Amino acid sequence: MKLPIFIADAFTARAFRGNPAAVCLLENELDEDMHQKIAREMNLSETAFIRKLHPTDNFAQSSCFGLRWFTPASEVPLCGHATLASAAVLFHKIKNMTSMLTFVTLSGELRARRAEDGIILDFPLYPAHPQDFHEVEDLIKTAIGNTLVQDICYSPDTRKLLIRLSDVYDRSFLENLKVNTENLLQVENTGKVKGLILTLKGEPGGQTQAFDFYSRYFAPWVGVAEDPVTGSAHAVLSSYWSQHLAKKEMHAFQCSRRGGELGISLRPDGRVDITGSAAVVLEGTLTV
Repeated sequence: MKLPIFIADAFTARAFRGNPAAVCLLENELDEDMHQKIAREMNLSETAFIRKLHPTDNFAQSSCFGLRWFTPASEVPLCGHATLASAAVLFHKIKNMTSMLTFVTLSGELRARRAEDGIILDFPLYPAHPQDFHEVEDLIKTAIGNTLVQDICYSPDTRKLLIRLSDVYDRSFLENLKVNTENLLQVENTGKVKGLILTLKGEPGGQTQAFDFYSRYFAPWVGVAEDPVTGSAHAVLSSYWSQHLAKKEMHAFQCSRRGGELGISLRPDGRVDITGSAAVVLEGTLTV
């Protein structure tokens, strides 16, 4: 069987930045175990599989598709950057003519629509609640040592732990912080935490562009030591920083080595619009 496959760098307009995801188009049903085998072969943080919901659907003309995401280790319930990559492949490479795509996923229906400055993802907004420090002290000490922490929150919907670093730190501190992910699986093996968000309040724009907040994201529990740019983490970060900054429109930067920018807009319906660009860097055929 031959499958069209693409790699797109998400949350960037430039190749080799942002977060790369593989995108596989499925004309027909794929054996269940083959999804994981392909994701392991692609060896990116996520491989997305777009499937037709009806035999008469057409990738260039239909507006609703099934979408699943796999890391090299497992299927995940939500992935922002691979959703953005999927929309970019359909809009820019397959030349899908619709103005908005709907993806049926494990996290419900997600929508992606064209915008002048990229693609807008309509995502759930996940609240984060205050977390007792002592319950997660070992995890925090293992990950970041004695780094000063200002706030700790937990998102039960996504099982992500959000750690806000002290305001005394700046962007370069977060970018250069050595995070120990190797031992996190031993320290936290209850299943409560599946992702670790480190975040920092933004700085006023001087010579550089101003961002409302910065972040990094680590998910060794699903086989991803550090994810370069993470849409699903921003579904939690948007909720947190909107409350603390009293803003509904924000500009975020994820401080991984590759780096990526996200536009954030909280919607009246309790969801969040996440805007980003994507650069398709590879297209080919997978033979399985």
